[in-house]
Amino acid sequence: MATVGQACLIFALGFSLYGVVASLVGARTGREALVRSGRRSLYALFGLAAVAFLITEFAFLSSDFHFTVVATHSSTTTPWYYRLAAMWSSQQGSLMLWLTLLAGWSSLCVVMLRGRLRDVAPYAVAVLLGFGAFFTAVMLFSASPFETVPVAPPEGVGLNPLLRHPSMMIHPIMLYSGYTLFTIPFAFAVGALIVRRVDAEWLRATRVYALAAWLALGTGIILGARWSYAELGWGGYWAWDPVENAALLPWLTGTAFLHSVKIQERRGMMKIWNASLVLATGTLAILGTFLVRSGVLDSIHAFVEEGNTVAWFFTALIVTMIAGSVYLVITRRDNALKSESRLDSLLSRESAFLGNNLVLVAITFVVLWGTFFPLISEALTGQKEAVGPPWFDQYTVPLVLILVLLSGIGPVIAWRRTSWPQLWRSMRLPAIIALLVAVGCVLFTPGNGDVAPLIMFVVGAFAIATSLQELWRGTRARQAMTGEGPFAAFRLLLARNRARYGGFIVHIGVAVLFIGIAASSSFQSVRDVRLGVGEQAMVSGYTFTYVKPVAKIETQAGRLERITLGSQVRVTKDGKFVANLYPNRGYYPAVGSMLGAVSTYFAGESTSEIGLKAGVTKDLWVAETPDISSLMPVVRRGDAVFEKAAGQGLNPEARSIFLAAALNGLTARYRNNPPAAQFRIIISPMVFWIWLGSIIVFIGGVIAAWPSVGAVRDRVRARQAARVAKDLGRA
Repeated sequence: MATVGQACLIFALGFSLYGVVASLVGARTGREALVRSGRRSLYALFGLAAVAFLITEFAFLSSDFHFTVVATHSSTTTPWYYRLAAMWSSQQGSLMLWLTLLAGWSSLCVVMLRGRLRDVAPYAVAVLLGFGAFFTAVMLFSASPFETVPVAPPEGVGLNPLLRHPSMMIHPIMLYSGYTLFTIPFAFAVGALIVRRVDAEWLRATRVYALAAWLALGTGIILGARWSYAELGWGGYWAWDPVENAALLPWLTGTAFLHSVKIQERRGMMKIWNASLVLATGTLAILGTFLVRSGVLDSIHAFVEEGNTVAWFFTALIVTMIAGSVYLVITRRDNALKSESRLDSLLSRESAFLGNNLVLVAITFVVLWGTFFPLISEALTGQKEAVGPPWFDQYTVPLVLILVLLSGIGPVIAWRRTSWPQLWRSMRLPAIIALLVAVGCVLFTPGNGDVAPLIMFVVGAFAIATSLQELWRGTRARQAMTGEGPFAAFRLLLARNRARYGGFIVHIGVAVLFIGIAASSSFQSVRDVRLGVGEQAMVSGYTFTYVKPVAKIETQAGRLERITLGSQVRVTKDGKFVANLYPNRGYYPAVGSMLGAVSTYFAGESTSEIGLKAGVTKDLWVAETPDISSLMPVVRRGDAVFEKAAGQGLNPEARSIFLAAALNGLTARYRNNPPAAQFRIIISPMVFWIWLGSIIVFIGGVIAAWPSVGAVRDRVRARQAARVAKDLGRA
């Protein structure tokens, strides 16, 4: 199977290189046959990548440890569903996933756009196939998933325990879907600039892929935040980690592009800006992949392997993309990218969108500078220094406040120009609601000296009220025109103008999300405390009682997987029961360790499983770090017993039985004589609003990206026209 997979990669590289040449030559010479051949090369790339992907997944699912990547990232004790996800925890597997998604999304785009942008499409296909050739070459020459060993080890190293979380099943797929989908607008922007066709047609043709990329990447970011909140045991969901930031960067510039493209479509303005944004977004998408696998920056999310040479490949690609993008924009700035009109008034929707773009780009610059500051400082001073969350918050918080405010102003302000009286009539009700929220904040919000979250509550309420008002006005207007009921009118309103009204729903979700972030980060109560059984800790009026220890052995496929040590914590308030929480820590054995048979279970990776009582208004969150020092003398005695038994020829079956008995005895000792444990207790208000806002954003994004009936009809007509033109040409 490995030979077949390697052959698929070799053929994929050949088809990619051939497709690049065929597409470029066909576009230059006007030979349609070569253009079609290049397009089919893309389909072939997808087919070959899919076969190679399935071979790799089957190797993981069947625990075929002849594959080096399987032996180093999976094990027989890894549950089957995590074995499927283990593929993209490896460098080789993540590159394979990237290639498969790239080829799949690109093929879908080319099929859907067939007959449109006939002069631009061949160049876009060449760029997409160029990406395909790059990732195939990286796997063939640096990180092949099909490397094998003659003799398979009896057991694999196993999946990193931190990745054994449900969100890790889909989080990387969503991130990589976002990255790969963003390469499609990038490729068509390159093609449009090459042929100097930078009208709004290519923007309309690829907007759905930009929206889908934005939506997928945002979903991946939120899933990663949820994983961090539930799995890492520190109590937060965003730490300004370099890999977190790498995913955020193209999402920010993609957001800016989706707003500013409206101005070019409507007024023919900001062509240079939009071309630069989409090219920068595609480059930042590649940069995101680079940071995960290169190891150039320290990150808990970066899983880099020994002898990593992939960084040099990615560095060359990113430099090429930047240089090519700058060249295309500069050489087309005076003619093809010249604006068709100018800004008529600062009091206009164009100005609001421009302000929105400037803020988003400013946030992007702050995040980019802070992320790469360790490399910058090392280059200038010789010492690698990093900036922490307070530095990021210092600059991003005021910028986000302005961004949310602009998201409330933009929908109610007219194109070209508006007057102050007109603007006030549109903003009057949202402004009153925001004022009432401000009064409520002053009267009822606990003061801690930080006014930023209070301002966020106010501007967030203003943005939500503005979007709801526009949805209500649109529904009422449709009811008056058609006599439909409110629900039917609202449904058909969304169906007729998905981009506009889906955007309003997105704005509501973003405001809800940022309100949740402001509340949970500013009014959070945290206490680190050491408790013995029966002892209590008070946090914000809640009593947390360590009731009893919990200890057990977990098995998978008949083999010992991990030891779990934890506790039952009862939560009460004013003497009334609230919840029982069960935080614990799982200890995984160190595979291949030279330690003793028992101590190896405390020498490998460990994971923190939190106890969580989630609610609309607040989350009760508990993490535990058990004190295992009291168990170490028993562990060492157990090691000595097994070492002596091994010298007497203890067979593997008997060894497993005795080891299970020893570990059961160890966990029983922990339950019967529990030491005090270290607890982190957090009460976070309105964390639920972050996840709720994300769901609202997702719904709005799907509505905005879903093609309308008219758009589908236009595509069908375009294909029919293309076929008629082709038939006439033959005649």
